[in-house]
Amino acid sequence: MNSKKYNATFILDTRGYEEPVETLIEKLKGVIESVGGKVESAENLGQKNFARVPNRKFPSGIFVSIKYEGDAASPAQITEKLRLDKTVNRLMIQSA
Repeated sequence: MNSKKYNATFILDTRGYEEPVETLIEKLKGVIESVGGKVESAENLGQKNFARVPNRKFPSGIFVSIKYEGDAASPAQITEKLRLDKTVNRLMIQSA
């Protein structure tokens, strides 16, 4: 198995979510580990405003950066697992 390092950036939509953001970050780390990834670090980058607002009711989101190591299929598997999750607004995974 050839493993590569990845930088995953998530934009979280916490409207209507009562628990702390750290619980969402732990859930995201669990998803990465469930597809065979090894999380190296996770960082909450805080609330940031969008340059172009697609929805007036959602002008800003919480940005989270997670660095992990996994196989080449892991980005597609993570995207598929989080496809229907309403708390993840956007997801971008880049090879590091």
